[in-house]
Formats: sequence, structure tokens, C-alpha cells
Amino acid sequence: MSALPVVVLGACLLVERPLSEPATSRTVGWSLGFGLLAALGVCVLMLVQGTAHFTVLLGEWISVPAFHFSLKLLFDWLSVPFLMLSLVLCGTIGRFAQRYMHREPGFHRFYVLFAIFTLGMTVTSLAGNSETLFTGWEMVGLSSALLVSFFQERMSPVRNGLRVWSVYRISDAALLIAAVALHGMRGHGDFDELFGVGPWPGSPPALTAMQALVVGLLLLTAAAGKSALIPFSGWLPRAMEGPTPSSAIFYGALSVHLGAFLLLRVSPLLTLSTTLCVIIVLWGLSTAGLAALAARTQSDIKSALSFASLTQVGLIVAEIGCGLRWIPLIHLIGHACLRTLQFVRAPTLLQDYRAMEDAIGRGLASANSSQSSILPVGLRRLFYRIAHERGYLDAMLNDRLVAPFLGLFRLFDRLERRWTDWLSGQASRESDQVKSHSELTEELL
Repeated sequence: MSALPVVVLGACLLVERPLSEPATSRTVGWSLGFGLLAALGVCVLMLVQGTAHFTVLLGEWISVPAFHFSLKLLFDWLSVPFLMLSLVLCGTIGRFAQRYMHREPGFHRFYVLFAIFTLGMTVTSLAGNSETLFTGWEMVGLSSALLVSFFQERMSPVRNGLRVWSVYRISDAALLIAAVALHGMRGHGDFDELFGVGPWPGSPPALTAMQALVVGLLLLTAAAGKSALIPFSGWLPRAMEGPTPSSAIFYGALSVHLGAFLLLRVSPLLTLSTTLCVIIVLWGLSTAGLAALAARTQSDIKSALSFASLTQVGLIVAEIGCGLRWIPLIHLIGHACLRTLQFVRAPTLLQDYRAMEDAIGRGLASANSSQSSILPVGLRRLFYRIAHERGYLDAMLNDRLVAPFLGLFRLFDRLERRWTDWLSGQASRESDQVKSHSELTEELL
């Protein structure tokens, strides 16, 4: 049912006959409602029959003697709750967006991208192998980046959308390499066979500790990029350029938790390497600490909420690294619901705060907000500077990652310029256009 809005709304836009705003909202709402009923039916069926794990094979993509790629859905006590959470929150935000985006020029474009995101979350939640997971993962990333740059008439959203897409490319590459590595080790990427047939979280796979460490680090990098763990945390406040409904459902509720969901899905693999578990715990706690500091220095409510959300995501990742499974899942579901409510309330929060100040008095509010600190002034200033600059992560990525790539591309451009000049016997005007494009790319990044 999640694919229905993508087909209907997309087809209407292609033929330049978009549905009315109420019809568009109803199409998304009814499809999500039927999808939620189907998920509840599956949950009830699993409880009645005592089944905690079953798969649905939708067809083979490629089948050769050593490898096979298939479209496979997996229903267990991780995928079904996460699917229900996704459908409930997407339905809530879809209803909220009907009024929030009313008469917005990009109303129908928003709902098409929102429908793609919902389909991606459904596919990711129910993915039974690495190929299916990567398909949904890409849908979520594509729709997220396009909605960050939703207000495309301004340069800032486009620049921030490009940054989000660049980080997602690193995450997607790590996930793809991990999937290829698993296929090379086992000949397939089926989760139910790789992690043992049985209820989630299953049994440890037949891999060595070194193999688990290598694949686990790749998956952790993929999770870090998607969930804005350090050093990729800089894109999270940039994503607030998008409309409030997309900020609520993507970076407060669902998309930012996909990294934790990925680690929960492959949790049997994590138990094979103590080193990997320690790295996950340290990575999660470091992210939570930096995000907690950064949240206290933000000047707008959406950025503050995004870093507050990242603090809890870091703690969830640390819980997974400690070997917990059900506690981080419950933590994830509760936190996603809370942040959705807070992001939806964000547009009226300042008005409510002014009303509170008028009721209790500005002087009393200021007195209550000022708290003494036991830290020295110099140390407080240091922490403030680090928090305000978000750990200097953006500058580090620009210097250590973006700049080397741009230097390599400039080298290729110079070599191409010399080669084309030699062939044509004169300066190549096409090369000048490439140079301008590279300069524009540097400016956007």
C-alpha cells in the first residue's frame, strides 16, 4: 500500500494534472491507514500462531551458482514494531502537513517526496536481505536530500541539501561495500540465514571475529552517516532548512534512527567482536556528549531539538554496543514519538514562551534561567566555543575529506585541459566551463 501514493501522485504530476490538496492528503492517508491495519493484522497473527519469524520471497533478481540476489521481506519482532511506528508517525505528519503546507507552491511535490520516503521506510523496515535493505535505504536518502532543498529558490537550502546528499553517499557506499563483503563471505545477504533462523535477535553468524570486525565497521560507518553520528553531525542542523513536517518525521523521528535500526538488525554480528562493541559504545557516547553540548548553544528551536534528538540516538547506539536489544528498541520507539510531538509544536513554542513570560514576569523568568556553574570561566568558554562550532566537525570534513577530492578533480581537469589543448592546437573553451563548474561545486560544499 505504501507504493500506491508514489504511483498515483507521481503519475498525476507527470501528466501535469495534480490532484487537489484534500485528494492528495486523502490518498496518502488512506494508503497509510490500510498499511497500518495490515501491519496490525500481521502482528496479531504472529501472536496467535506463536510465530516470531517468517519471510516472504517476492522474486529473484539474479541467481548464479555462487550468488543470488532476491527481493525478500522479513517479519519479526524488530521489523513489525518499527514498521508500525513508521506508518503511525508518517500518517500523523501527513495529516499535519495538509494544513501546514496549505497553498504552498510545492504542496504536491512535497507529498510525492513524502510518499517516496514512506515507501523507503516500509521497505527498509521489512528488508529480509541486504539488497532489499539497500533499496529502501536509497529511497529514504533521496527523499530526505530533496526535501532539505525543498525551497530551491534560495541558495542556502540547495547548498545544505547537497551537503546532506554528500554525507549520505558516504553512508551508502559503506553499506554497499558491507553487503558485497557479506556476499563474498557467505554467498548471500539473507538476514534470516546469515544471523540464524529463529526469533530476533537470532544467533551469531558463522563468521570469524576479524570478518565481523571489518563488516561491522563498515555497517557502523553507514549507520553514522545516516544517523548523523560524529564526525557527520554537521549535516543535521543544515537539514532544518526543509519544511517543519519533513524535519519532524525525518530528523526527529525516523530517518535519524535508521542507523540504530541497522545496528539492531545486524546485532548478532556485533557479538562476535568485543573490539567492535567497544568502538560502538565509545562512538555513541561521544556523539551524545557533543550533541548535548551543541543543543545548549543553538539559537533556533529546530536546531536545538535536532541536537537533543541526536543525544538520544547516541545513547541508543551505546546501548546496542553494550549488548542490549529490547531496551534500545523501546528507547527508539518512545524517543521517536516524543520528538515528533516536539517538532510539530516547534512553530508555536516561541509564542507559548512569550505567554509564559507575560504570566510570571520577565525578571523572574530570567532569574530562574540563570544558574551558577562550578566550572571555571575559561573552561566554560572553551566548552561554549566547541559546542557553538559543533566540534569543528564541518571544518574538519572540509579540510580532510572535501579539499583532497577537489584537489584531485582539479588535477584531472588540468590534465584534460592539456590533452584537449594539444589535440585541438588551441585553448579549449569546454575546459573553461568545467573549471567554472568545479569552482561552483567548491562554493556549494
